[in-house]
Amino acid sequence: MSRMAQAIEDREVVLEVNNLVKHFPIRGGLLKRETGKVHAVEDVSFVVHRGETFAIVGESGCGKSTTGKCVLRLIEPTAGEVKLNGNDFLSLTGDALTRERRKMTLVFQDPYSSLNPRMTVADIIAEPADIAGIFATREERDAHIEKVMESVGLDLAFKNRYPHEFSGGQRQRIGIARAIVLEPELVVCDEPVSALDVSVQAKVINLLQRLQREMGLAYIFISHDLSVVKHISDTVMVMYLGHQMELASKEELFDNPLHPYTKALLDVIPRIRSERIQDKHVLQGDVPSPTHPPVGCVFHTRCPFATDRCASEVPASHEVKPGHFCACHLYDE
Repeated sequence: MSRMAQAIEDREVVLEVNNLVKHFPIRGGLLKRETGKVHAVEDVSFVVHRGETFAIVGESGCGKSTTGKCVLRLIEPTAGEVKLNGNDFLSLTGDALTRERRKMTLVFQDPYSSLNPRMTVADIIAEPADIAGIFATREERDAHIEKVMESVGLDLAFKNRYPHEFSGGQRQRIGIARAIVLEPELVVCDEPVSALDVSVQAKVINLLQRLQREMGLAYIFISHDLSVVKHISDTVMVMYLGHQMELASKEELFDNPLHPYTKALLDVIPRIRSERIQDKHVLQGDVPSPTHPPVGCVFHTRCPFATDRCASEVPASHEVKPGHFCACHLYDE
């Protein structure tokens, strides 16, 4: 068990991820030989507990969506360990993998392109159950679909309609219904409200929270919107260029951020009170290329506190406070 799991081992762990790595090969030339690789995820570790919302935040391209897809094995990790209910999920094959995969599902970012325009609402929601073959009769299937539709606030009159007939918020409810139809234990929500209007976002977030209470769901909530994360999350992990920068409870991270990158992210959240620009942690420069990440701490090229050590040595993730982990030389033991 990882150090982070040990720090909170009194709670039931649904998912444990240790030292997750994902590299995408770059191939070129007539022979398509490998000429390099994209360092998408590097040595990421965390745990998710039953009934918890674990948020992953960071700028676009930081590796948060790739992390979620690796957990689900939609993308096979390069290295690392993923445990579902204590069992090695990455070693499963065949029927065993199919059975365990039912316990983890995904809500997509785009409620428009993620629904098959040629399928009715009922068939879209039922598709995972149809593939799993869990219903003995058509009547049993239809009754369950109606129950799921009601649970996400969809009118039963919508059963035989098609996705183009609905608004973005309604389409995302259809996507959520599809994600919970097999009654999973873990749902990966990949930017589930970023494509929606603000007023609709609130309704979808409230729906996710209600379903979590009723079904005991665990969420991995992937987002770049820290105001949404602050509302829904229990634990937050901050990523930058594929690396885990900071991990803590929501209250601890928002009230007492440690990593310079986290502080910079929090400073861009809109606030009503006026603040002087010189009091903010404004990042300079661009995010480096993940094909040639900086040596040492990947954030040192934009960090106002960087030293020579930061440019040569990768900082380890230290438990600076109980349950509060930070990968920065400022907090080395």
